Amino acid sequence: MRPRSQLFAVKPVEVLLEEMAGEHRLRRVLGPVTLTALGVGAIIGAGIFVLTGLAAHDKAGPGLILSFVVAGIGCALAALCYAEFASMVPVAGSAYTYAYATLGELFAWIIGWDLVLEYAVASSTVAHGWSHYFLAFLNIFGVTLPERWTNTPIDIDAATHAWSVTGAYCNLPAALVVLFITVILVVGIRESASFNAAMVVLKLIVVLLVIGLGSAYVRTENWHPFLPYGWGGVLSGASYVFFAYIGFDSVSTHAEEAKNPQRDVPIGIIASLAMCTILYILVAAVLTGMVPYTQINIDAPVAGAFASRGMPVAVFFISLGAVVGITSVLLVLLLSQARVLLAMARDGLIPREFFGAVHPRFRTPHKGTILTGILVATVAALFPLRILAELVNIGTLMAFVIVCAAVLVMRRTNPQLDRPFRTPFVPAVPILGMGMNFWMMYGLGWENWVRLVVWLLVGLVIYFGYGRKRSTMAQQLARELAKSGVAGRPGGVP
Repeated sequence: MRPRSQLFAVKPVEVLLEEMAGEHRLRRVLGPVTLTALGVGAIIGAGIFVLTGLAAHDKAGPGLILSFVVAGIGCALAALCYAEFASMVPVAGSAYTYAYATLGELFAWIIGWDLVLEYAVASSTVAHGWSHYFLAFLNIFGVTLPERWTNTPIDIDAATHAWSVTGAYCNLPAALVVLFITVILVVGIRESASFNAAMVVLKLIVVLLVIGLGSAYVRTENWHPFLPYGWGGVLSGASYVFFAYIGFDSVSTHAEEAKNPQRDVPIGIIASLAMCTILYILVAAVLTGMVPYTQINIDAPVAGAFASRGMPVAVFFISLGAVVGITSVLLVLLLSQARVLLAMARDGLIPREFFGAVHPRFRTPHKGTILTGILVATVAALFPLRILAELVNIGTLMAFVIVCAAVLVMRRTNPQLDRPFRTPFVPAVPILGMGMNFWMMYGLGWENWVRLVVWLLVGLVIYFGYGRKRSTMAQQLARELAKSGVAGRPGGVP
């Protein structure tokens, strides 16, 4: 029998499920409400408090309402595909694991490396944003921290792309919040989820306050013209505000910690996305209705809208909600990053002894969590992230495209597997999901494609230099070669 090629050898679902046994498995403590809260915690944050301003001001105007609808549809199509996999393969790793089970090791590595970029850069960006909101919140009470400890030592001009030295030491608040969240994550998933749930409740109250109170100040004339930038602006806005939806996929990274993953994870994915999409549309309507889109405050659009109406108490609660909301986003992103690294370590693609270690008491991947926290804190404290943050959107969209494609592949290669949740209207939903998300990738511009390709090339160097030789798949294929008596490398055959 001709041995399989390692690059495209898939990991059987039975093997994935067997790996959950033993000392390296995670504790099942999350129910549907907690999983939904994790999703909402990851989604509602910088997107609703920050991106709405720039997107309305420069890209879509009042048509931002439709931009959120377009982006939400693209995410919903991918979410249905995520839900099928999460119910069928309830283990850590999200899109990385799904790609390994359907498309093979090489595609799994590519998407895993892509997810590392998504979660790490997004965490650093969110920490950076948290720092600015925290400082603005302190300013309400007249407290000002020294700029040398609240700014990055280097910066880049968005227009000229020229680097400059600021004279600051580091962004200390950004680093400290990352380290604080890291400690919480090491202690345990139950404690982390409870902490997140409390923050989610608070920021939902604030968002509902914005919608309820702000609706009384909506002036319909501010919605005219509704599409000042045309339909092209709506689509451009959708590509931009897509960052606001990043997070629902993080629910699938916690499938191994769900009490009843076949039921609870699909509920968490779809419920969190649906809830946040509705809230985004309503906030966009209120924001563009309260203030003409040309006058929206880009840095703090929601708080700025209420400040323009002379409501300082509302500004206080909105600023507090922004700080809390972004904190919960940071928690879920760092939580998800460690789970992806754990899944890759189990397969031997990165050092198993370090990233695959699970704390004997807390049952959390503590070493990977600590290393991730230190790196994210360092990057957030020292480097401006305007350019790197743009990678988050294109990387996540690529993950969505691959998951949609993987559903089609899995339906053909493993039709007999039990699917507690089935993506409806296959193949229409996966194909539409691939098309919409790929279109949004295209809309991000060639510069982001270049940065994505460079990142992936670095990842391929690591894979062929380390992961391919040490992966569990390589060892398995080496045994198959030995049994068959065929000489050759375990990486594949000519």
